[in-house]
Amino acid sequence: MTQEVFLLSYTKYGDHDAVLHCFCKKNGFESFFAKGIYAPKNKKKAFLFPLNELVLYTSDQKKNIRNVTKIEQKHSELFTSDIRKNSILFFISDLLNQVLRNENQNQNIYSEISIFLDQLQMDNFQSHLIFIFRLLKQQGLQPLFSDNDFLNPESGNFEERETHHFFDKAISSIWKKLIISQDPYDIKLSRIGKQNFLDSILVYFHYHFTDFREPRSLEIIKEIF
Repeated sequence: MTQEVFLLSYTKYGDHDAVLHCFCKKNGFESFFAKGIYAPKNKKKAFLFPLNELVLYTSDQKKNIRNVTKIEQKHSELFTSDIRKNSILFFISDLLNQVLRNENQNQNIYSEISIFLDQLQMDNFQSHLIFIFRLLKQQGLQPLFSDNDFLNPESGNFEERETHHFFDKAISSIWKKLIISQDPYDIKLSRIGKQNFLDSILVYFHYHFTDFREPRSLEIIKEIF
């Protein structure tokens, strides 16, 4: 069986093996066992970086976890030279590793990840913010638009009065722009706008994803941007 996947995270198993946690084009979230990927002469361990798009050839054995028999990299472009891009990739992969754990096949989410990576390749350094928002839409969690000024992060509705200090009129207006925009990646946010929107969207995730925790690279993202 062949699977196109985005690598979300991996766990080293013993000296030479690893379990790969991936979001698959066909099956949604799935884990695979990569035997010998850390062996001294195996160059494929270089493929293990966040959100690398891989082609996995797997066994057809009916096990809880499939064995990888061959691994290829779908694209040759790597983000290894830019600390900003690497930081964003670690941040987004950590977030996705949490919120996609129970996600079955979803071609739209797979496509959204591809679009985000294309934007990042083009040096769009707010693409991670827009992608997180787009992810909410694909999972049916996007707020409902209305004429009211303040977004309530718990209910997902806009209300007449402020219900959370991270969701003042200015930040709520950014959410509104993103909801109605045909191409949200073209929206330009100020430096303060980016910081405040990131804080607000993580609050929103806390309300809508059980046991959500802030990605480990959050402070690095904030320092860099």
